[in-house]
Amino acid sequence: MTVILLRHGRSTSNTSGVLAGRSEGVDLDDLGREQAAQLVGRFDGLPIRAVVRSPLLRCRSTVEPLAAALGLEPLVDDRLAEVDYGTWTGRKISELVAEPLWRVVQAQPSAAIFPEGEGLAQVQSRAVAAVRDHDRQLAEQHGADVLWVACTHGDVIKAVIADALGVHLDGFQRITADPASASVIRYTPLRPFVIHLNHTGASLAAAVRSSPAPAGHESDAVVGGSTT
Repeated sequence: MTVILLRHGRSTSNTSGVLAGRSEGVDLDDLGREQAAQLVGRFDGLPIRAVVRSPLLRCRSTVEPLAAALGLEPLVDDRLAEVDYGTWTGRKISELVAEPLWRVVQAQPSAAIFPEGEGLAQVQSRAVAAVRDHDRQLAEQHGADVLWVACTHGDVIKAVIADALGVHLDGFQRITADPASASVIRYTPLRPFVIHLNHTGASLAAAVRSSPAPAGHESDAVVGGSTT
């Protein structure tokens, strides 16, 4: 199974420097809406069988054009929601960097628990479980080798990628997930393979198809890919 981890397009909170978290009504800005529209062309040619998204508005707005072009109804999974930042929600990033917890988030995120919110270790657990569950369900519905999209948030994506790389959560700040970026993970019975990170180019299909199967695992070729 292959999942495209798609971060929502640029939001109004991204440009205002506010930690949006789960705040209601945070939508895409003008550039974010352009990024959402461009996904149709960027993902053209990929045999996507399902689109799953976070319940938040900025993710809904991001996948709407793509899902419409694919003729798919996005599924909503609360486990792909943004981090519950608790009392940090809605505060300026410039203020938060002065908080003692900020250093923990940067240096030892596995120990970070947001006041009246959740811990980043909890975020990784729920997000990885969501991806694995949808992989299993889609395999049962469509058979092996299904490609699907999970639209979620930056820290959630970084946590899932860290798990797939076999990297401790404390290293997840070394991973980048820009707005509207796509990261591709191939899950196999052996282990996950990270195919692409933070892809923002014009055609993800071309990039995925050009990626060879992991050496010695030709049967694990990416959906639509080539082993030659």
